[in-house]
Amino acid sequence: MSCESFVESSTTLSVLSAKVLEGVAVGSSTVQLASELYLSRQGVEYHVNLMLRKFQVPNRAALVSRVYSMGIFDHTAWPPAVLPEYIR
Repeated sequence: MSCESFVESSTTLSVLSAKVLEGVAVGSSTVQLASELYLSRQGVEYHVNLMLRKFQVPNRAALVSRVYSMGIFDHTAWPPAVLPEYIR
């Protein structure tokens, strides 16, 4: 397995997961995200829990920290935005 394919498979996010992650990063609640993204609360929680497992972190704050440290967010923008190369 090449390094490039590992990066692609382990850090790419669906468009919806990227939007949920951006919402988590700005502090939106599950209910707020569900309303903004036209999902159920369980749908938002599903995406959050998927990313918690994917990035091997225990909570939302650690998730945002890990994503920033991996360079997945654009550090020059507010609100945080997932860089296009990490969206599949």
